[in-house]
Amino acid sequence: MMINNPFKNLRIEFHILQSFPVTCLNRDDVGAPKTAVVGGVQRARVSSQAWKRPVRMAMHGFGARLGVRTKHVAGTIAHACLALGATDEQANGCGEMIASCLSKDTLLFFTMTEANAFAEYAQEQGFDAKKLKDKDVHKVAKKALNPAVDGIDIALFGRMVAQAADLNVEAAASFSHAISTHKVSNEVEFFTALDDLATEPGSAHMGSLEFNSATYYRYVSLDLGQLYQTLAGQDLPEAVENFTKALFIAVPAARQATQSGASPWEFAKVLVRKGQRLQVPFETAIKAKDGGFIQPSIDAMTGYLARQEKLHGSLFGKQAEYTFGQDDSFDIDDLIAALKQHSTGDVARDEANA
Repeated sequence: MMINNPFKNLRIEFHILQSFPVTCLNRDDVGAPKTAVVGGVQRARVSSQAWKRPVRMAMHGFGARLGVRTKHVAGTIAHACLALGATDEQANGCGEMIASCLSKDTLLFFTMTEANAFAEYAQEQGFDAKKLKDKDVHKVAKKALNPAVDGIDIALFGRMVAQAADLNVEAAASFSHAISTHKVSNEVEFFTALDDLATEPGSAHMGSLEFNSATYYRYVSLDLGQLYQTLAGQDLPEAVENFTKALFIAVPAARQATQSGASPWEFAKVLVRKGQRLQVPFETAIKAKDGGFIQPSIDAMTGYLARQEKLHGSLFGKQAEYTFGQDDSFDIDDLIAALKQHSTGDVARDEANA
């Protein structure tokens, strides 16, 4: 644990409003758009995990070296062992043994640096699976993990290793479930498909799909102190830039070929602050005004945050506030540049001493 952490308890909080027409961004077990009851009325909902993965995948497009989340741990380690000269039998045996020390048929979040370190450890033991020990495997993993080199997504989204709690990584990013700011009822699309080779007229297939349209409120918190600690102080501004870019462009992938949801942020209030995390509940469903939900949602969100700032007094801990979507001269690049400044050590120390 880092003792001198200039970012301790400092967070970037994203309050995002984003509208999507005719979509099913996140499906439930029967293929319908997910919903939740908030304030006594049904709202459209997109689960946090449905937006986390697209953000994670988008980071790769901006040059981030990501970890691997897979059940195929043994095979990945075996491949690394083969590269160091193990026979197929040795590699498979070592891969199975090391994997059993880390997970039991569950997804494991790890990096290729760790996989290669496991292979080197197996090589030191002559690729003899019987010589591999749980505690040594855990030591190798703990020493090898360096999210600043690869696995920045592990630092952001966290890792839980049930069989080795000392390998757990606390997530720096916190995502709420996105909910519509207003009441939503799912609708049904009835469709037919024609057979190109049919000689008789009429439909060859009929079906139905549920969809909705909504203005979503998204809350995402990035704990700079936790991220700094996990990264051991390395490359924090670059991580903030990569994460913010991915957060801006990522959209859940469900039904994108048939009910495309390609809508950008409409509005965002971004706060840099210390203290307790704070999201807007939108407990009272917004009513459409002036042709839609965006402007009344903006008014409700900004009004709620302004009132909470007054009520929290000194405990609100605001260092800076940025508004995206109102002033055309302040674009996403300007927002990213500003947030990167707050993730430099000198600025953090100045703010801590202010």
